[in-house]
Amino acid sequence: MSIDAFSEHFAELQDPRQTAKVAYPLFDVLFLTLCAVIGGAEGWQDIEDFGEAHLDWFQKRKLFPNGLPVHDTIARVISRLDPVQFQHCFLNWMAAVSKRCEGDVIALDGKVLRGSYDRDNRASAIHMVSAFSCANGVVLGQVKTDAKSNEITAIPALLSMLDINGCLISIDAMGCQTAIAAQVVEQGGHYLLAVKGNQERLSNAIREVFRDVLAEEQPIASIEQSRGRIEVRQYYVLPADAVARAFPEWKGLSTLGVAIGYRRDNKGKESLEYRYYISSAPLERATFANAVRSHWGIENQLHWVLDVVMKEDACQIYREEGSANLAAVRHIALNMLRSERSKKVSIRRKQKIAAMNSSYLEQVLLSGFNEVDEK
Repeated sequence: MSIDAFSEHFAELQDPRQTAKVAYPLFDVLFLTLCAVIGGAEGWQDIEDFGEAHLDWFQKRKLFPNGLPVHDTIARVISRLDPVQFQHCFLNWMAAVSKRCEGDVIALDGKVLRGSYDRDNRASAIHMVSAFSCANGVVLGQVKTDAKSNEITAIPALLSMLDINGCLISIDAMGCQTAIAAQVVEQGGHYLLAVKGNQERLSNAIREVFRDVLAEEQPIASIEQSRGRIEVRQYYVLPADAVARAFPEWKGLSTLGVAIGYRRDNKGKESLEYRYYISSAPLERATFANAVRSHWGIENQLHWVLDVVMKEDACQIYREEGSANLAAVRHIALNMLRSERSKKVSIRRKQKIAAMNSSYLEQVLLSGFNEVDEK
């Protein structure tokens, strides 16, 4: 695997160190960090250990001719990189390798990196808002914000970086804002926004429209059973004509939807939830149901994997920009591991194989720099 493809996509990154004091090239350190995270590294010491175990492999590719940096040096280099530049490089890479089709669902959601709480300055843990391609199972981009309340400002910043033409942008209730809906439409996409109490008048109007439909229409439900748990889901859609006239501030409003979920766990505890949505796309019931279900892919395929497999919440890195930049590296690594499809095994097992087998590591890297086809 040549470092050329990697350095091409990340050439915008500026080295924060004084040129005269650079002992280890920036791309050597960054490439090592990526390879180590692909192989399951969770912190700076792990990255150094991975490099020591694979030093011959790196040096055969003309990296680290004078040996490896210690983990403190790796930490200083990665933590001082400009996270905004890093995100732009990430976006350039994904724009070059990802392929999307008309109607793709792109889910936007935020996640707190709990281990990034700054104990020295008592600063809040950082919050990353990510865009996730539900069809391909890859992260398309992400931005950092400092608190959950700032997700409203982070979403427009992330959207402005993405090519969403022809895509359906799915966002939870936090992003149900008129300005965000207008931005999605202006960029050539469609929105699917969950509506809750933060838009009380709109929520009440949608509930009123669906009242008679839910009372009269024959239910069409999907039923799932697993380990004693039963889940029943129903979906309904209606044209938004009357609501759109009453709420003209919602640009392009075309469809109203409701997803009803009934659940009984293996202890007999029951719950019933109604979730209401608005969309600028003329959605049919099946399309709406698929989009709602697809949105949860960002929780199951991204956030869960980051926490449970890559141990993101347990990572106690918080100084400077280390937590944000290492989070971006995890996203790159996860995208590459997902793109490598020759082995039908879990992400964790792929990491273990890559850590033990440099040939498979090369295969993962090559898959990451090739075009990602839709599943």
